[in-house]
Amino acid sequence: MPVIELKNLTMRFGSIAAADNINLNVKSGEYVTILGPSGCGKTTIVRMIAGILEPTSGEVYIDGKLMNNVPIYERNIGYVFQNIALFPHLNVWNNATYSGRVKGRDRERATKIGNEALRLVKLLNQKALYPRELSGGSQQKTSLARALCSDTKLLLLDEPLSALDVVERMGLRRELRRLVKTLNLTAIHVTHDQEEAMSISDRVVVMKAGKIVEINTPQNLYNNPKKIFTANFVGESNFIEGIVSMVDGPNIVVEMNDGDILRLKSHGFTYGDAIVVSVRPENIVLEKGEDNRENTVVAVIHDIIFISSYIRYVLKTKGGDYLNVDVPITSNKRFNKDESVIVIFDPEKTCVYKKPEEGLPEVLKLE
Repeated sequence: MPVIELKNLTMRFGSIAAADNINLNVKSGEYVTILGPSGCGKTTIVRMIAGILEPTSGEVYIDGKLMNNVPIYERNIGYVFQNIALFPHLNVWNNATYSGRVKGRDRERATKIGNEALRLVKLLNQKALYPRELSGGSQQKTSLARALCSDTKLLLLDEPLSALDVVERMGLRRELRRLVKTLNLTAIHVTHDQEEAMSISDRVVVMKAGKIVEINTPQNLYNNPKKIFTANFVGESNFIEGIVSMVDGPNIVVEMNDGDILRLKSHGFTYGDAIVVSVRPENIVLEKGEDNRENTVVAVIHDIIFISSYIRYVLKTKGGDYLNVDVPITSNKRFNKDESVIVIFDPEKTCVYKKPEEGLPEVLKLE
């Protein structure tokens, strides 16, 4: 299983840095997803790993070997494209086994690998069909089988599920991870879909505007994001600005713009620091009546939205901040529009960041 190392990797198109000083190590057998908004440089990175693009500067190493200027056909990779790109005049079998024939692999070995790849993606009974006769999911599985038939241990997947419907996407992403782990492959997967990245990855690389923002496991990125952009892009968060009015050991007291007070767990702040409090919609509790406990504020129900398994309450605080709060549809708690409610923050599930000098809206921008 190959190890991938990117050192100071940069790709410029004129004055635009599509990938800017990227440093990344992918361990043997690891499933790593590069996640970010459109145009952030995700595809540029995998194309440089593949050899489709030659970097402006920096190095690509596969198993310790420098790959710069090594042609794509000598890098021993499997590449699954976003647009599937099957040969329309070839059936599933001939599409899948194409790379083996091009490489001059003997017929017996090519047949064995082809059957194994199609069995793994569950397409053996459709091997005589042509792309036009397949669903989108089966077409993408054929593309994946073709990559597996290249007999590689490194799989590059460039938005492989974006053209599929929701049901096909959910099924195939489970299959992707199963295949990678079953075959002991190293995989680098590019996507802009947060749920996709979180469900299949060992680690996720979050990108913005050509730069790496943060790298961590899906659980850590969601529960303890180190950067404000990550808190907003991976999942969803509410943001409230405030000032540190007191430091008490491992706790800080935050005075929000409306005068409400929160006592939160955080280190590294001093009296007077401008901060941003972040909390996810499902980590806020709503109650009726009055409550004088710590970490509660009063707000009014501004809007109510039904979203499948939960109800979203859009709240407006007396300071003018808007908060999204998600209550499971199975809960017996129900609130009405224009009703005054108590908003309860859990310090264990609330993150605190230093207020960015460029301002919160600028940091949250996708480009």
